[in-house]
This record gives sequence, structure tokens and C-alpha cells, in this order.
Amino acid sequence: MAMKIRLTRMGSKKRPFYRVVALDSATRRDGRPVEFLGYYNPMTEPNDIQLDMEKIDKWLERGAEPSNTVRSLLKKAGK
Repeated sequence: MAMKIRLTRMGSKKRPFYRVVALDSATRRDGRPVEFLGYYNPMTEPNDIQLDMEKIDKWLERGAEPSNTVRSLLKKAGK
């Protein structure tokens, strides 16, 4: 079971809001996550990024692979 850290889309039409979640790589984009790790709101200025770094570090140690977008959010957040 390969785990991924990626975004799941929420919010309304043309007002996206994303949650950063850990889930199995075979799960669909908006499927049930294993754990909620933070959120990303691109509609605010500056973009609102809130991440629980302890949980993310725990998942990275377990071998979870972040998506390209999550990897860039981690860089912006200072990780």
C-alpha cells in the first residue's frame, strides 16, 4: 500500500479550497483520507497555508510520497 500526501479539493464552484491529506495512492482525489494534515487556500492574498509539520514528518518517515504541489507547499512553508 503506497501512501501519498496530496491535496483534496473542497469549496464551491470557482472558489477552491484544498486540504492536505494522507491517503492510499489508489484512492480517488476526493476519497476518504487516512489523516488530515493541513489546508491551502489560494483565494486569499497572500495564500493561506496551514500545515501540521509533526504529522507530515511522521508520514514522511513512514515512506509517504508528497505530490509535486504538496512538495512546493512544504518549501513555501519552510520545510
